[in-house]
Amino acid sequence: MYTTELVRLVDFCIIFLAGFSAHWFHFGGLDVSERYGWGMLLGGILALLVLPHFNIYRSWRGQVRFRLVFQIMAGYMMLGGLLALVMFMTKTGDKFSRLWVGYWMVSATTYSILIRAIAYPVLNHLRAKGKNRKSVLLIGDALTCVGAVRQLAKIPTAGFDVERVILTGGIEHWGWSAIEPERYQPDQQIVHQEQEVWICLPLTQGNLVRDIQSELSLTTCNVRYMPDMRDFRLINHDVSDVAGLFMLDLSCSRMSLGAKLLKWIEDRLLSLIIVILLSPLLALIALLVKCTSAGPVFYTQERVGLNGKPFKMLKFRSMPVDSEKGGVQWGNAQAKRTTLVGRFLRKTSLDELPQFLNVLKGDMSIVGPRPERTIFVEKLRHEIPGYMQKHMVKAGITGWAQINGWRGDTDLAKRIECDLWYVEHWSLWLDLRIIMLTLFKGLIHKHAY
Repeated sequence: MYTTELVRLVDFCIIFLAGFSAHWFHFGGLDVSERYGWGMLLGGILALLVLPHFNIYRSWRGQVRFRLVFQIMAGYMMLGGLLALVMFMTKTGDKFSRLWVGYWMVSATTYSILIRAIAYPVLNHLRAKGKNRKSVLLIGDALTCVGAVRQLAKIPTAGFDVERVILTGGIEHWGWSAIEPERYQPDQQIVHQEQEVWICLPLTQGNLVRDIQSELSLTTCNVRYMPDMRDFRLINHDVSDVAGLFMLDLSCSRMSLGAKLLKWIEDRLLSLIIVILLSPLLALIALLVKCTSAGPVFYTQERVGLNGKPFKMLKFRSMPVDSEKGGVQWGNAQAKRTTLVGRFLRKTSLDELPQFLNVLKGDMSIVGPRPERTIFVEKLRHEIPGYMQKHMVKAGITGWAQINGWRGDTDLAKRIECDLWYVEHWSLWLDLRIIMLTLFKGLIHKHAY
């Protein structure tokens, strides 16, 4: 925790260092005026609020750090966008040099990446030399313990060394020859010199977990509980303190109040820009739809959104008005009688553009799981485990499933798997990544109809 706070403090200082660097580069000196000083302070405060939502402060031990570079870049892009929005809303944009703001954000991004590019290799070198490592004692069943040992062996830079293993039963199932396991004796005191003890037992053995933890409470080591959760579909599996009660989150939304605010800004700001920029195209499509077939320009359909609540989703009409008189059907290319213009709109996903109005209204988000009709939701919620968890976030115009090729008439289970992955791993960086990839992979697809 203290390391995280230290890194956040470093990033806060980077905002000022970058601001002064940009001032020297642009104006040729470090004599910063009061308004630029207040601007840097605002940037530092916003950085403390925004950057944590891009997962740059979590532990990156054993992780692919190349991704961290992109998340830092996305975080500072969002920070720059928010600063521009604040300047626009307060009508102070003309008091700051736009070039200075640009140099400021580029410098801050560069410094943040450089500091980490120096720190992580140093830490890895120290760990390779046996420094900054933690010795671990595992106590639990063979299956869970061997899984932990194998995972740590794959990632030596994680900095954890399993020194001993004590098995509570089934010692004959131990499958890791490098460590000779010991057998757990209930009445025997656990003597250890390791820095951390990990209790690796399933939730069904809660009494045993409590006994071991009670015994270890007499020591000063760090004790962690690693339950066997392989049979659970988990969403945001953190530990929460609720009214003094500690709870393991099995299926909880990752959307904190701050995250919801940032996503609200992202959705409204980007949607407004897109609607304004594409207004000539929207008018042209509306004219083509109206002139080539009888009926309204827009087609509204009830879909299920956030928390399972229905809403009216907008599309450009691509079918004759009486195409569903025979009843609601699962969408596929053969079952739908599209018009000539409608066929083109569907193939290019242009029929979805009116949904940016749904986003501005608050019914949808730009990025999220694609919504289904009520009749299908009622059917699928009983057939696919965890299906309703996709409704823990707002439905989206595009999503993780769509950029990975699971759209239209494709494997429904794969689509739901992608939707649930998005819900579990949501971040603003992931949203921006999906939006960028949609431009290249999500608009035209062989399964679009």
